[in-house]
Amino acid sequence: MTIKRVRLDHLKEAAHLFNLYRVYYDQKSDMEGAVNFLRERISNEESVIFLAYEQEQAVGFTQLYPTFSSVQMKRTWVLNDLFVQEEYRGHGYGEQLVRQAIEFADSRDAAGVLLETMPDNVNAQRLYEKIGFKKEENYYYFYKI
Repeated sequence: MTIKRVRLDHLKEAAHLFNLYRVYYDQKSDMEGAVNFLRERISNEESVIFLAYEQEQAVGFTQLYPTFSSVQMKRTWVLNDLFVQEEYRGHGYGEQLVRQAIEFADSRDAAGVLLETMPDNVNAQRLYEKIGFKKEENYYYFYKI
């Protein structure tokens, strides 16, 4: 297993997995949109993406977005996306991607890494807790469309 940070020369592989991720969440397949979206994020340094490889094949990815903690006066990273192709799940790719994201944030003296998941995604919750994430119980999050 190899983990690499995505640059523009990895765009096609990253977009393929990103498209599969979106389809997993009931979105319509849109490779052109996936390529354009990720190209913008990478070119504008608006996100950091890591790919997990089995041999030479990209099998999973995670994407981090920067934000800030005013109280701690530091950057915080939001682990927004984590996806491993179904046939490669259960082999440690997701864990290694999350650990790479944490290592990246630590290397930049970030306040921490924040993530969210659906209440019924118990497999992801077990993974996050295994790695050391704590379920937030002190704050409520609100969302408006």
